[in-house]
Amino acid sequence: MQKTTFHISDMDCPSEENLIRLKLQDQKSIRGLEFDLAKRELHVYEETPSPNLQEILESLRLGSKKIQTQRVAPTHLPRFLHPEKKLLWTVLGINFLFFLVEMLFGWISCSLGLIADSLDMLADSFVYGISLLAVGAGMSRQKKIAGLAGIFQLFLAILGIWEVIRRFLTVEESPEYSLMISISFLALIANATCLKLLQSSKSEAAHMKASMIFTSNDILINLGVISAGLLVLWFDSAIPDLLIGMLVFVWVTRGAVRIIKLSE
Repeated sequence: MQKTTFHISDMDCPSEENLIRLKLQDQKSIRGLEFDLAKRELHVYEETPSPNLQEILESLRLGSKKIQTQRVAPTHLPRFLHPEKKLLWTVLGINFLFFLVEMLFGWISCSLGLIADSLDMLADSFVYGISLLAVGAGMSRQKKIAGLAGIFQLFLAILGIWEVIRRFLTVEESPEYSLMISISFLALIANATCLKLLQSSKSEAAHMKASMIFTSNDILINLGVISAGLLVLWFDSAIPDLLIGMLVFVWVTRGAVRIIKLSE
């Protein structure tokens, strides 16, 4: 049995783990996958080496770099399975609910930071939804859904970037900072809950370190929106909200490209 270790610099939350699982699921030589989000490492177990494994991982644009390959005994081989349907439905429901909540209160408060974060929640919903399809659907159907989801997400992100530019060029009132802070705090709790559910589903990660939670990009985005809300209050200006909105819209655009890559 051959074990190949990759360092994946942008893999620090379960949705990116799912993207990698989906991308590698049709590789017949793979017998097991092992993820270490804390170290951002992926261990691939194969009976026969795949010559294009590095190329497949690089197509997701997650910063993949091969570290080493070694021979190992086939004992305690990690399973190459997706999370259970019930768990996927739970995290999908939480993400989609907060997509709706943040989108609604983003418009009410005139906060592009909240709207951008809502699209990040929608992006995670797409990943978990595609993972649910992977449990019982054919490869062609998965790829078609992934392509449509990625294009839709990319379209919304581009609209968001355009709105940020428009507001930079026009005089806009400051967003409602109290809604920005309170809704983002609730979204932070939701993201932390999803991450804990996904990590605790693996017996070896049942006692997850608290530090791992705060390496998640989703939670860092929530903290960014909260900080932007405080800066809006401090400076009485919409600029902090526009800046965090632009950063998150660009991040969502990157995520959309990754989802589109699944359809190739």
